[in-house]
Amino acid sequence: MSMDSKGKKKPIQRNDTTQSEFIRKFKTNPFIFIGTIIILIIVIVAFVLVPAIVPQAGLGNSDLTFGYYNKTPISYVPGNYFARMQENIAQYMQSSMDATNYQYIYYQVWRGAFDETVIHTGILEEMKRAGYTAPADLVDRRVAALPMFQENGRFSGALYRQMDSGARMSLWREMQDSIAEEHYKSDMNGLRVSSREVSFISAMASPERTFQMVFFPLSSYPDSEIIAYVNANPNNFRQIHLSSVTITSSEREARQVLTSVENGTLSFEDAAKNQSRDSYAEKGGDMGLKPAYELSTEIPDAAEREGVLALNSAGALSSLVKVPTGWAFYRCEAPPVPADTSDQTMISQIRYYMNDFERGRIEDWLIGEAEQFIELVKAGDFETAAAARTLELRNFGPLPLNYGGTDLFTTLSSFSVSELGYADSNENFWRTAFSTPLKTPSIPFVVGSNVLVIYPVEEKTAEESTVEAIESSYASYWTSYNAERSLRSYFLSNPKFDDKFMEAFMRIFTPVQDQ
Repeated sequence: MSMDSKGKKKPIQRNDTTQSEFIRKFKTNPFIFIGTIIILIIVIVAFVLVPAIVPQAGLGNSDLTFGYYNKTPISYVPGNYFARMQENIAQYMQSSMDATNYQYIYYQVWRGAFDETVIHTGILEEMKRAGYTAPADLVDRRVAALPMFQENGRFSGALYRQMDSGARMSLWREMQDSIAEEHYKSDMNGLRVSSREVSFISAMASPERTFQMVFFPLSSYPDSEIIAYVNANPNNFRQIHLSSVTITSSEREARQVLTSVENGTLSFEDAAKNQSRDSYAEKGGDMGLKPAYELSTEIPDAAEREGVLALNSAGALSSLVKVPTGWAFYRCEAPPVPADTSDQTMISQIRYYMNDFERGRIEDWLIGEAEQFIELVKAGDFETAAAARTLELRNFGPLPLNYGGTDLFTTLSSFSVSELGYADSNENFWRTAFSTPLKTPSIPFVVGSNVLVIYPVEEKTAEESTVEAIESSYASYWTSYNAERSLRSYFLSNPKFDDKFMEAFMRIFTPVQDQ
């Protein structure tokens, strides 16, 4: 990608990971609303009054170094590459800013300029290491062709000499760097693609298959099966009302607190409120009604956990037990009672538990239901069997075996079948879809939160126009696109890159957090 004297180039795409980190850090400080107002003022000035967003106007002598590439500082200095990128991206994104996203846009302007500068610095280092220097006469010609030195369509020596000698030298060096970067990217994007490679890629567009599908969602697992599971494992679902005191300093101190509570010199409630270090302390230690399975993470040792669950009278105290954060003891507020499977709220809670810890049991049951459906298909046809079992029918295709959802070919996601939201990169889905014989139901298999049965209806060769479009796109665009993406990834994930951006950004633009 060539660059002019202002270093203009396209801004980078949004980075949702850094956006989430930015928002998370903004929410951690109660003074952030003051910081938000400060940022809003800066942004208004930046986008309305001063498009260049010149930070030195409000930051004094702040260190504007955001990271390093091979120990070279990536710093904002008025007029340097970072500053030009920041100005260009700010102007480009100005129309995208509104009252709901100004913080994010402001962050993206600076992050985008920073990333572009890292790549620029890395490229120049690579070219220097390769021994390349832009020829002086080429640099001279490029500088002479700049619009600022033109008069009546020709280079004006007078205009050139009017510029300060230091500024002329800086401009000359910028043009030298621009040519080096242009040469590097030209080589990267100029790689020739063989006709055999193009033919191989375009052949991946065939065959195309069209499918019907039914699905059995995990949410359709019946309450009766949940109740049967509870009845088979009653101890896991006992409900007990407990209070707790958790001491994080030492086992010795925890034992002293327990002894004080046992001999009556300290009330349980006072111990919880004044010495406990858990989420129940403010409520005097009251944990509320707990199912036995929830205590498994709180009390990892099974024998100690059973000791607590064995408390069978109100006011009974447990012995000291080891918990992940230290040591704890418990008081029984009400003895354990069996799970009430007539309570729909409890059934819903147990369903969540089974989805997390007994998912295989649910999937096996649904696969059994799917196998019964397949027997109906074999006795008739797919649509009739779906109607007989009141199952929703989905249709999708034609599409090729496009594992990973490559945009060169028709993608699975383009058919907007929500039950296939996790299937683009699911090897089992693609293997099943293209190995199952036509007009034959597949074996049941799991994708996301559903058990699927798919039915290949038709298979055909991709149309010639489709193949030609893929050949053209791959040769003219796709390789360049991937080269550019690979280049960005190479520099932004390089071990030489020391990314200090978030730390610097928060320090420079939200100083209130340091108070």
